[in-house]
Amino acid sequence: MADPPGCCSTCATCLLCPYSCQWITAKKEKRKGLRTTKCDCSWFLFLFCVFLFTLVWLYFAIIILNDFHNFNEFIFRQRKLWLDWSLVLLIATAVLISYSSVLLVLALCLQLCGQPLKLHWVHKILLILTALVVAAAFTGLGIKWAEEWKSARISLQATGPFLHIGTVGGMTLLAWPLASFIYRTRNTGLRVFLLLVYCAAMIALYLAPLAITSPCIMEENQLPPKPALVGHRGAPMLAPENTLMSLHKAVECDVQVFETDVMVSADGVPFLMHDEELTRTTNVQAVFPDRAAQSTAFNWTDLQQLDAGSWFLERRPFPTVQSLSPADRNETTKQRIPSLEQALEAAKQSNISIMFDLRPENHSDYQNFVNVTLGVILQSGIPLQQVLWLPDGFREDVKQQAPGVQQVYGRKRLKNEKEPVLHVNLPYQDMSSEEIRQYRQDNISVNLYVVNQPWLFSVLWCSGVSSVTTNACQVLKEMKHPIWLLPSSTYFMIWIVVDCVSFLIIIWAFVLLK
Repeated sequence: MADPPGCCSTCATCLLCPYSCQWITAKKEKRKGLRTTKCDCSWFLFLFCVFLFTLVWLYFAIIILNDFHNFNEFIFRQRKLWLDWSLVLLIATAVLISYSSVLLVLALCLQLCGQPLKLHWVHKILLILTALVVAAAFTGLGIKWAEEWKSARISLQATGPFLHIGTVGGMTLLAWPLASFIYRTRNTGLRVFLLLVYCAAMIALYLAPLAITSPCIMEENQLPPKPALVGHRGAPMLAPENTLMSLHKAVECDVQVFETDVMVSADGVPFLMHDEELTRTTNVQAVFPDRAAQSTAFNWTDLQQLDAGSWFLERRPFPTVQSLSPADRNETTKQRIPSLEQALEAAKQSNISIMFDLRPENHSDYQNFVNVTLGVILQSGIPLQQVLWLPDGFREDVKQQAPGVQQVYGRKRLKNEKEPVLHVNLPYQDMSSEEIRQYRQDNISVNLYVVNQPWLFSVLWCSGVSSVTTNACQVLKEMKHPIWLLPSSTYFMIWIVVDCVSFLIIIWAFVLLK
């Protein structure tokens, strides 16, 4: 197996050292008669598969960043340990993809230089471990966080056209080492098999856009209005969640609705709190070390003693905490748990709506919670059309006592609805683009949660969603246009050009290397 012109002994040695862990010159190889065996080819194929496996996981890791704050909260509730696990995920994924990428590039360069693919046993073990780690990650994702598979499908509407172009480019570059191997090998059966597999893969890629759909492939004049923003617990990237500071920061982000969670204290005062325990967002363990941290077990006087802001600076639930101004940091330390009455007054003064869940739904005194909460709303003086009622429990009673309150349903409409459903509030994974368009045509307001990443906001914008609940109102506020918007004719032209250029480069590679 002769070296191609230009592949010097020094280059071959530098490639063999990290791949095979051997300092062997090209001349010594010829004397030793080293060749690439079937076993070596099998390990190269395994390396290629591991690379693709880790590449797919990298894609998933980037997609699930939209929902990773939920994972951080879940771990805290289970282990009482706060850490931004997204950093751990990204660092580990970057190490795995970098390792497999470097090995794959070395192998392809060795093939182009006519050198044997003798993968060292250490690399073999590490590749097996890499495959097992990624497989375990996918398994855990499927068991504990299955809804993220739906997120991945939605993401393809945002990335599909670009993934197609990138994949065609990568497979086109693969033509060079493939042609080199085919011209060197003496096994006719293997040569024909590889050519057939490669040609089949390229034909499938060339025709892939026929199956790619995206709501953002449309004319500019067909783009629906920008979705309204709903502040998820306020503006939790800029202020402690479910505080008055968070509400005011959300108003500065031009949100139209303040979304929050309401609980009722032991003495009957509705207040803002998401978790059933006070541990994550207050200093309850320092103030009341001997008491259970159940939110509804405290009276209002005790709740007012708790610091609801300092945890935000200490745990830094979002990277944006580092960029807070000194004035904002000082205001953060002064935050206390707000009552629903205070939140309604702030919403009324800011002229924004308020939407809330009433927790915990399984409480034995839940009906009383509903009555107490409704009483506070009616006494607050806020226009009832600014109140969006989410709880399903005792909804009929609420309709009778406060018919002006807007009823928001956490489900899709039914075929035989007794009353028209005008507002729905669902996870963004639960509605397709087609359903969103249909609801929009039927004048049903659709709010989807929780939407933090611009790519996801862009897809939902193009689909025509009415509003989105977000943690990142300061980011989505600045978006004046979806990330990308392509007329179908332009996308068709890009598709044809990419395929033609790819085909010509592949033909050139095989002709040149022959």
